Amino acid sequence: MTTAIDHYAQLLAEHYTWMLGGDIAAVAEGQARLLSELGVRPGTAGTLAADLGCGPGPQSLALASLGFSPVLAVDTSEPLLAELTELAAHTGHSSAVRPLHGDIRTALGEHAQPSSLAAVVCMGDTLIHLPSTTDVTAMLADAARCLAPGGQLVLSHRDLTRPRTGTDRFLPVRATDDRIMTCVLEYEDDETVMVHDLIHTRTGATWELRVSAYPKLRISPAWLVECCGGLGLDVRHSAEGPRGLHVIVAVKR
Repeated sequence: MTTAIDHYAQLLAEHYTWMLGGDIAAVAEGQARLLSELGVRPGTAGTLAADLGCGPGPQSLALASLGFSPVLAVDTSEPLLAELTELAAHTGHSSAVRPLHGDIRTALGEHAQPSSLAAVVCMGDTLIHLPSTTDVTAMLADAARCLAPGGQLVLSHRDLTRPRTGTDRFLPVRATDDRIMTCVLEYEDDETVMVHDLIHTRTGATWELRVSAYPKLRISPAWLVECCGGLGLDVRHSAEGPRGLHVIVAVKR
C-alpha cells in the first residue's frame, strides 16, 4: 500500500501548488483572513508557532503575516519545502519561517519545548494523512504539551465518515488547458478510504495519465473535539470552513 509520504513523492508534490490554484501567496492571504477571523493571533502565549504538514506554506506564510515568529514549518516533502523557502523570501518572511524536513508525528517533540508554542496548526487534509488514529492522538498530545497556556491549536480536515456512493465518489479537483485532476474515493472499511488521484497532463496533442492511491483516515469532528477536551484543550470553534473542510480551534487551559 502506498503511504501518503510516497504518494506525494511519486505524484502529488509536483502538482500540489497547481492544485491549490497556482498562487500560494494568494492562498496564504485567504488563510490569514481565516485565522484572524478565528481569533488566532500572537498574545500572552508568545509568538512561536508550528505548522504541521505545511506543504508549500500557505498556513506558514499566513501565520508569519499575522505576527507569529518564528514559524516552524514541518513537512516530509523536500520539493514543497523548497517552494516554501522561495516564497518566504519573495514575500519578506524568510526570517520568520523556518522550514523543517521531518515527520509531523515527532517534530514537536524534537523541535519545541513544553509550554513554548503560541499556536499549532495542522490544516488541509494533513491530519487524515496519518497512518492511524493512534498517530493522531499522539500528535495532538504533543501539541497540547508544547502549547503555552492560552496557546491555540487549529485543525482542519475533511470528514469522510459518511461514504459517498456511485458517481459521487468521483471528485473533480481542477482542470486547465494542459492538466486535469480527478479524485476517486474507494471506501475500504470503517477506518480508512483509499484516495485515487488521477492526473492527466498534455504535451502538444498527447495526453499522459498518472495514477497513485493512498489511504486517508475517516475521523469525525466530534471525535477530534473529544480528543482535544481530554488533553486539556478547550474547543472554542468547531464548524465547516472553506473547501468543505471542518475547522476546529482549541485553546490550552
